[in-house]
Amino acid sequence: MQTQVRLFERIENEGYEQVVFCHDRKVGLKAIVSIHDSTLGPGTGGCRLYPYTDETAAVEDVLRLSKGMTYKAAISGLKLGGAKAVIIADPKTQKTPELLHRFGEFVESLGGRYITAKDVGITGADLMQVRERTRHILGIEGLPGSSGDPSPLTAWGVYNGMKAAARHVWGDASLKGKRIAVQGLGYVSYSLVKYLVEEGAQVVGADVDAAARSQREFGIEIVKPEEILAQACDILSPNALGSIINATTIPAIKAKIVAGAANNQLATDADGFELMRRGIVYAPDYAINAGGLINIYHEREGYDAARAYDHVAGIYRTIEEVLARADKENMPPHRIADRIAEERGCRSATTSC
Repeated sequence: MQTQVRLFERIENEGYEQVVFCHDRKVGLKAIVSIHDSTLGPGTGGCRLYPYTDETAAVEDVLRLSKGMTYKAAISGLKLGGAKAVIIADPKTQKTPELLHRFGEFVESLGGRYITAKDVGITGADLMQVRERTRHILGIEGLPGSSGDPSPLTAWGVYNGMKAAARHVWGDASLKGKRIAVQGLGYVSYSLVKYLVEEGAQVVGADVDAAARSQREFGIEIVKPEEILAQACDILSPNALGSIINATTIPAIKAKIVAGAANNQLATDADGFELMRRGIVYAPDYAINAGGLINIYHEREGYDAARAYDHVAGIYRTIEEVLARADKENMPPHRIADRIAEERGCRSATTSC
């Protein structure tokens, strides 16, 4: 009962509109859809299929992710709200067509209040299965008129935001010769590493998969996952799961800039202040990693890749504005990003995401 009270208090205090628990024992589906804010448009965000340790961890993740999507859409000037879904399952052993179909039925039952898309543990083929049961879905690879895999566009946005942060710190947007530590070498990081290597950056990476594609194709240096955050580098790029910037990891960070694609990188609001105190420039996650959301947004008007890439490149200006205001107002960048998002129309019951 105490857990229920705390959950309802949090939903009220942080402005969540709807949290739906979807369960079907027959197919093994345990899913949660969180719609944070639909002020600017329908709640939109990917579905993450992940073997959470327990339901509490899954609830925490979907709440934080959906709220981040609200701010991501607002700061990017999109007419979308913030939402997210998680499915508690092991993608290697528990993902079935029946489970994906049932999830699609739950999405359809929400009547368009939630639009789903790709996230961790979900492939383009999986989305095709979900699409058999719902119209409310975006970003399916191989589907005519679709924006396809959002990962390259997410990477394009991170790359441009990273260049804006570099100019803010060193007076030059060039990443040539900069040592950049990339945590997580999945789909987004593959494209990001490609951009970085082509510009002449020195990249060191880490992933739980020791034979990551980025190492094979680009020959980047690889270190153990537990060593990547403490690397001597110019830029640290977190591209795995969230809460990686915290009281334990911050003292080990040697980079001057933190700029990556992971969602919810700061474990707490205080961690953003601590980065500022240490002189580490943080490019707020939902501002710099918005490329994937911007990309699927363009499906709604008839997808054009060139127009989407141009729009995503504007993340450079967003990060430039955030960091300039942070200096002027003597506030950490994550707080400034929140203010800008709220100024652009999303409502919020709190002062920080």
